[in-house]
Amino acid sequence: MKKIFLLIIVLFLLPQILAINLDIKEKNSSEIIIQGINQPAIFNLKITNLGPSDNLQFYNLLGFSMAPKGTVLLNQGEAKKVKLMIYPKENFNYKGLYTFKYFIRGKDSSEISQELTIRIIDLKDIFEIGSNEINPDSNSLEVYINNKENLNFKEVKVKFNSAFFKIEKNFSLKPNERKNFKIKLDKEDFKKLMAGFYTLNAEITVENKKVDLEGVIKFAEKDVLKITKKSYGVLINTQIIEKKNEGNILVPSETVIKKNIFSRLFTTLNPEPDIVERYGSDIYYTWSKEIKPGEAMEIIVKTNWFFPFLVILFIIIIVILAKQYSRTDLILRKKVSFVKAKGGEFALKVSIFVNAKKYVEKVSIIDKLPSLVKIYERFGGEKPKRINEKSRRIEWEFKELEEGETRVISYIIYSKIGIIGKFALPNAKGIYERNGEIHETESNKAFFIAEQRGKEVEE
Repeated sequence: MKKIFLLIIVLFLLPQILAINLDIKEKNSSEIIIQGINQPAIFNLKITNLGPSDNLQFYNLLGFSMAPKGTVLLNQGEAKKVKLMIYPKENFNYKGLYTFKYFIRGKDSSEISQELTIRIIDLKDIFEIGSNEINPDSNSLEVYINNKENLNFKEVKVKFNSAFFKIEKNFSLKPNERKNFKIKLDKEDFKKLMAGFYTLNAEITVENKKVDLEGVIKFAEKDVLKITKKSYGVLINTQIIEKKNEGNILVPSETVIKKNIFSRLFTTLNPEPDIVERYGSDIYYTWSKEIKPGEAMEIIVKTNWFFPFLVILFIIIIVILAKQYSRTDLILRKKVSFVKAKGGEFALKVSIFVNAKKYVEKVSIIDKLPSLVKIYERFGGEKPKRINEKSRRIEWEFKELEEGETRVISYIIYSKIGIIGKFALPNAKGIYERNGEIHETESNKAFFIAEQRGKEVEE
């Protein structure tokens, strides 16, 4: 009876004695699975065998791949570190904390169940990007990428893109590591950008999976308006005012130029002013504009003093001629016209109109003959006093001429040689006496253009 009782006790306790008996502790685990990347969650376990020596096998009923895949030998009383890796399975779209149940089985098929918490996240949730502040004088900028998790990446490819630069970088990234990159800047790339916040874009590639992240770049304010003034020219004076916004904020600008009522008549403005105001004899031109970063405003004011100079010079000449004309007591006007000759010679009739504005006496009119021509010695009207063929001079004399009296003297010249082109006759000269003083005057020059038909020209 006692033997039967002992046998029952042994049969009851033997499974208890031989059953798996483990103490399991978790240390320094990386419990993250990245969605879409075949990278396992890692749990560092310290397993102590409180029972007899055993070969341990790890498995789960959820379809996740696990490692180690074989058995782990653990002697009685032995403590061993085991790296338990759990790989993501396909089409597993869960995100967040996930309780994972797995089993450890001994060689006698006894087993225990354990639970671990897995954190399933997107790749974009692991990284953070950003940069320091830029000001318009910056020659460089520092951007960074930060690994926020306890994960190790052997190869990461990043394409940074912003309004200020574009770069690509390849690198490794340790758990919770931050990588900084110094980038050289070209001011020409952002001289027209306004101050404010700009988006920093990053395309991150890990194991052929790409994600896009956004960060912020602060472009600090700077107010710089460069003003350049130029002025050149005397008769044509040009004034150039240039205002260039070398900062990065919108700058309001007002430019005022003053002109008087006379100079404004000869002034051109480019561009046209926004406001024109008159105060007394002064005219004020105003340009108002908001200048964007990198833009320039140019105002050109051109005053052409050449026109008023010509007008004044013309007036002076007119006054001088008028005065001279008013002082001239005897006016001579010379005219030439074509004459048909019987013998077919080239012939011209020269007429001199003598007009006395005031009473004059002892009047002599002298005219010179051009070369290549001869004088026809039959005269109509007043006959010459003398003809000097050697010096080619003809002279007429009048004892006196009353005020307003006009005499017409004329003669004919001819040439047996045909003349083609412009034929010039010199000035006729008049010498006279008034109030006991001797004066001289001259006529105009006369021209004749010899073509198929004759044209007379007076100057």
